[in-house]
Amino acid sequence: MQSDAMKTGMQQAPARSLLNALGFTPEEIKKPMVGIVSSYNEIVPGHMNIDKIVEAVKLGVAEAGGFPVVFPAIAVCDGIAMGHVGMKYSLVTRDLICDSTECMAIAHQFDALVCVPNCDKNVPGLLMAAARVNIPTVFVSGGPMLAGHVGGKKRSLSSMFEAVGAHAAGTLSDEEVTEFEEKVCPTCGSCSGMYTANSMNCLTEALGMGLSGNGTIPAVYSERLKLAKRAGYAVMNLIKENIRPRDIMTKEAILNALTVDMALGCSTNSMLHLPAIAHEVGFDFDISFANPISEKTPNLCHLAPAGPTYMEDLNEAGGVYAVMKELADAGLLNLNCMTVTGKTIGENIQNAVNKNPEVIRPLDNPYSATGGLAVLKGNLAPDGSVVKRSAVVEEMMVHEGPARVFDCEEDAIQAILGGEIHEGDVVVIRYEGPKGGPGMREMLNPTSAIAGMGLGSSVALITDGRFSGASRGASIGHVSPEAAVGGPIALIREGDIVKINIPELTLNVDVSEEELERRKAEWKPREPKVTSRYLARYEKMVTSGNRGAILEIR
Repeated sequence: MQSDAMKTGMQQAPARSLLNALGFTPEEIKKPMVGIVSSYNEIVPGHMNIDKIVEAVKLGVAEAGGFPVVFPAIAVCDGIAMGHVGMKYSLVTRDLICDSTECMAIAHQFDALVCVPNCDKNVPGLLMAAARVNIPTVFVSGGPMLAGHVGGKKRSLSSMFEAVGAHAAGTLSDEEVTEFEEKVCPTCGSCSGMYTANSMNCLTEALGMGLSGNGTIPAVYSERLKLAKRAGYAVMNLIKENIRPRDIMTKEAILNALTVDMALGCSTNSMLHLPAIAHEVGFDFDISFANPISEKTPNLCHLAPAGPTYMEDLNEAGGVYAVMKELADAGLLNLNCMTVTGKTIGENIQNAVNKNPEVIRPLDNPYSATGGLAVLKGNLAPDGSVVKRSAVVEEMMVHEGPARVFDCEEDAIQAILGGEIHEGDVVVIRYEGPKGGPGMREMLNPTSAIAGMGLGSSVALITDGRFSGASRGASIGHVSPEAAVGGPIALIREGDIVKINIPELTLNVDVSEEELERRKAEWKPREPKVTSRYLARYEKMVTSGNRGAILEIR
């Protein structure tokens, strides 16, 4: 056992004395030591129940012959951090979570890990850590929130943000907004649509790092506690079989995850996180991989914000495994990839059943023949940009209009809510990329304001920042190179005609190459916006969105 280096032999008597100080018995200390990475806190709704999940995991580990020991990981609530300086601190926590988990796992020589994340950045952060540390690891999330109900319809957090825009447009009263406030988030759990947290928890199943139901069993269901116990049993089997994260998260598994992403209609943020996870396993993931996979992968699910169904509905319909079974029947998945069950993907999903063909469309009746995400390139995004194609209305799939240019999110919000944006416009928000922000803020407030103002089918938004999974509409993010490094998005001017063609995968500005070169010669880098030492360090190390905003030592 790896932990023997810390707890056996005369030289390690001081370490054993410290374990004794913790109340651990000699019998416990002799067992494989399993670190339980707990993301519990009291500020994130998706994490307030994780203490219960962790206790269930501990029981499972102990029953299966292990020695469970809990240590923490941080997590930011993107919804609470949205729309102010706090959002600069969201994406940057992904690497902080990864680094700190590596520190704890190696410093204490754990034999295995069970990671208990839930929300947007700590799921990919812990997947990155698992790949880096490479000891047997299982994931079990805190689970999704149940949908809220307002006006006889199911609702979620995206409905709340759009209600603010509707209020600004005069179509929703103060009292109606208050009703949304009180009802759209009725339970603990990760927000109830196919937003980033639920996207990543579902993709954990597709990668083979989580058990069936990890992405979909609601947080408040007792079945979630049973799942946590089974995760404890599973990690002990992984120790026995010596199956490690890099045996599971192979190139083929990551491409499987991207395929499942297309079928589910996941958040655009998966196109930041899958490249970052791939980087940790030594696979150079180009976001352009998305397009050929999308071309052959049908979009089978329309969960909020793209459609009227929610995570609880996907769970009842058979969950991620049922979606994967549909894809496998079409020959779209590599079924030989190993998983945390000790079995292959093919073995895991062979008995999965699609119980609701309206929630999970069958292959002969997809929502669209192509997948949920698309990567657009052109003279405005030479290195690529990302759009959630499945959440774009048909009339905005091809659009051109005048650029309305803003150098920060706050200025754009003021203009949108102030009635300064009109049908046909293309809102451009720049200097919000990984370096320019720094931190690549999510633009849920402006996209929701556009939708709430009744402009969702006539106004596009492009940014070198990113979008929440709750964003919908012609919202094109991750424009690379970003403005802060002199990318073409920094050169666009008010009134330039922006041309968007999602079916043809293009994003261009109608300005000659000669004029762009002239503007580039006049462009000067901006002084960094930050005073925070942590963000300043991040700004110096981070890459553009097309590379997953990974950190590089220069």
